[in-house]
Amino acid sequence: MPRPRILVTRRWPAAVEAVLAERFEVTLNRDDIPLGENELRQALSDYDAVLPTVSDKLPAAVFAGDIRTKMLGNFGVGFNHIDIASAKAKDITVTNTPGVLTDCTADIAMLLLLSVARRGGEGERQVRAGEWKGWCPTHMIGTKVTGKTVGVIGFGRIGRAFAQRCHFGFGMDIVFYNRSQVDPAEAARYGARQLSTVEDVLAVSDFVSLHCPGGAENRYLMNAARFAAMKPGAFLINTARGDVVDEAALIAALANGTISGVGFDVYEREPQVPEALVRMENVVLLPHLGSATEETRTAMGMKVVENVTAFFEGREVPDRVA
Repeated sequence: MPRPRILVTRRWPAAVEAVLAERFEVTLNRDDIPLGENELRQALSDYDAVLPTVSDKLPAAVFAGDIRTKMLGNFGVGFNHIDIASAKAKDITVTNTPGVLTDCTADIAMLLLLSVARRGGEGERQVRAGEWKGWCPTHMIGTKVTGKTVGVIGFGRIGRAFAQRCHFGFGMDIVFYNRSQVDPAEAARYGARQLSTVEDVLAVSDFVSLHCPGGAENRYLMNAARFAAMKPGAFLINTARGDVVDEAALIAALANGTISGVGFDVYEREPQVPEALVRMENVVLLPHLGSATEETRTAMGMKVVENVTAFFEGREVPDRVA
């Protein structure tokens, strides 16, 4: 029997690419240039499986016409860049990579919180520019983190790992919103209390960190009304998905002082970042580094390998989302 034909849409860790090449007939994107819609549509006609990433947009139009692909092995937890309904209509199995990037993404959220609160980005830019004039009592005063209240929106694996760092590392009080009820005893493991609404969390939190899925249900979850509902002087952290935040409303809230600052690792139209955000000093911007460690990216790739292998061996895939 011929080996299944598989397209890997971006460069992956070398160890993962090597395993894929051993098991399948693999085509690699050696130039590592994101594929356009027409190229992805053609790929679905030419390959038995396509292994996309968050940089690959797969709207309904990509699934039009005759399709050979029977599986999309997504490299990442989030899959709102894939039109799941269209994939299901074409009988395409879709998988993701949960669990393996929890700690590293929570670490990045903590980095963003500390950086924006203590003005780390501003300070580093000042030193690099040769503008630092030396220590003085009023220089670059930031916001204390220890003992403050942090609100977590979405209390899944990453939200809990972030809460653990905040509570046990910095003595922070944790409140959270989650669309389903969390056992109070489980929440207590993280020093956390569940509140009834997003607004309840926003009203009492010095820092708000987003850990909810992206896509239609949560698109613009943080909008003008919710920025206005935040506690005065609060900060927003986003390591979830860019479309969870209305960036135009965010820029307005920062400009008029409704909120004190933000730390972002994801954006509404990646890799485009609004120039207004780039110009603001009370904003910390990272290039989607949440899972960017050698250990985690390799583990993510091997998760995809496990799913693809199970699929073509006729076994149930471990991480099916569609």
